[in-house]
Amino acid sequence: MLPHLVLCRHGETDWNAERRIQGQTDVPMNRRGLDQAERNGETLRGLVGAGAPGWDFLASPMTRTRDTMAILRRALDLPADDYATDPRLMELNFGDWQGSTLAEIDVIQPNAVATRDRAKWSYVPSGEAGESYAMLEERMAAVFEALRRPTIVVAHGGIMRCFLRRYGGMDADAAAHVAIRQDRILEYRDGEIAWR
Repeated sequence: MLPHLVLCRHGETDWNAERRIQGQTDVPMNRRGLDQAERNGETLRGLVGAGAPGWDFLASPMTRTRDTMAILRRALDLPADDYATDPRLMELNFGDWQGSTLAEIDVIQPNAVATRDRAKWSYVPSGEAGESYAMLEERMAAVFEALRRPTIVVAHGGIMRCFLRRYGGMDADAAAHVAIRQDRILEYRDGEIAWR
């Protein structure tokens, strides 16, 4: 069983607001995203206490996740930059789709979006580096299964969908379509998951 974990998605970016696919493109948070991270920092402080005694900190190396982590750590009265990163926690790579909206993709690659929606967990977008959620699940699982201490993790919507599938027992189709809010954190403890 995994240790006590808290997972947080990065705050909103302009691309999130535009419904533009980010994937592994390094897009910073916007003002709303910074506010969401502040809110999550307050929630986290109530959950683990100032200083977060006994907790480790781990983030995706993307700017939006590192900035979110810095805000969370300041809310806990900790140095903003004293945490580890792991590239295996980066968002799903959407290949050629990164930077486009689904409407734009539908014009360039007719029927690709509909095909993906029918098998979203296993669909690999076009492009050499494209990944499916199934591929992402294997990448991220190696990180979580190596954790031995309570850990606060800041990552992406795709990572959290894969976490819900692998450790929360969610059906693959449901996990692929579940909305991952940017103003809530997910707590995993003794095999139980709760949104805070």
